[in-house]
Amino acid sequence: MKTPLLIGLSVLMSFQLLAQDSELKEVKPEEKKESKIQIRGYVQARYNRLLETNRDLGCEQCDRSWGGDGGFFFRRVRIIFFGQIHERVYFYIQPDFASTAGTTSNIAQIRDAYFDLGIDKKSEFRFRIGQSKVPFGFENLQSSQNRLPLDRNDALNSALSNERDMGVFFYWAPSEIRSRFSMLVRDGYKGSGDYGVFGLGVYNGQTANQSELNDNKHVVARLSYPFLVGNQIIEPGIQAYRGLFTLPGSRLSSGVKTNDDLTYTDERQAATIVLYPKPFGILAEYNVGVGPKYNKQTDSIEVAPLQGGFVTLSYMLRYKSQIIIPFTRAQYFEGGKKHELDARSYHVRDYEIGVEWQPNPKFELVAMYTISSRRYEDHVKQENFQTGQLLRLQAQVNF
Repeated sequence: MKTPLLIGLSVLMSFQLLAQDSELKEVKPEEKKESKIQIRGYVQARYNRLLETNRDLGCEQCDRSWGGDGGFFFRRVRIIFFGQIHERVYFYIQPDFASTAGTTSNIAQIRDAYFDLGIDKKSEFRFRIGQSKVPFGFENLQSSQNRLPLDRNDALNSALSNERDMGVFFYWAPSEIRSRFSMLVRDGYKGSGDYGVFGLGVYNGQTANQSELNDNKHVVARLSYPFLVGNQIIEPGIQAYRGLFTLPGSRLSSGVKTNDDLTYTDERQAATIVLYPKPFGILAEYNVGVGPKYNKQTDSIEVAPLQGGFVTLSYMLRYKSQIIIPFTRAQYFEGGKKHELDARSYHVRDYEIGVEWQPNPKFELVAMYTISSRRYEDHVKQENFQTGQLLRLQAQVNF
């Protein structure tokens, strides 16, 4: 027969075992949540030659399969690895398997590789470290998976090749607004993603996957807030950056005149207004600034003014599980493109009309008719004015 002391010890040990088991059950889900790594991605295949009127019309920044002997083309093949690996640590790695180098296509290249470090438990204040999109321009930040026109506009996209660079960025947004940013992407309203209400960053300034070539760092700041007005959401924004850009020797023609150190002032300011398509949508942006630009009068690369922007109009139609979005865009740009040969000078006036059809969430088809007028000149081609029209098609699979 057990004594009261033994009975008491047995009961105490039972409670301890139950408590330990309870603690284990509470810890396991948290550990599983923190260590969860996810994979998603998308593939875009294009054909640009239908109804083409000028095979010499092209757009190096936009789509290298324009004109010439271009055929069927993978624009993007991306697999994204991401996850909240700790309460305050989030990582994101995105390689692209459809990059182009010369005449070789479908080369793997890193697009994003960064981690977010939350300062508070809700990560309303956070630092982003690594290669990521620079917070300049709504359409630049908007994923190509969500954007309506097949390519980003020349005016703001000329600021950043592939929209990205290496650096450290600080973002702040209240939890409620972070949820709103997420909803605008998740529910198909073509949002830009969560780049904070306020963003401030320091980055190399030579654009993505390029080594730094000077001791100066670019600085960027952005302020953008999605206001809820009745059933509509309106998001105005302003942004600016400044730094010094050094022209890589590989992007200079033999004989072109340059600064002794190949380094030029590079700065811009931009304004944005977004009316999300519920069902009518408007996206408009405009930027001004200065940067390197080829001058055929002096056959040299000089610091010169630049300006330009665009307006996109859209209308979202929902039929059962399908989404149809007709859209049109007009864009204008006057200035140099620092990341192209000899900081190539541009004068662009493009008009596009298209429609995006989503029969289900995993597949999208876009048809877009482009009417283009482009003057783009460098040391090699000092007289190059091209106009034309073409019908462009893109099929996209999301997974």
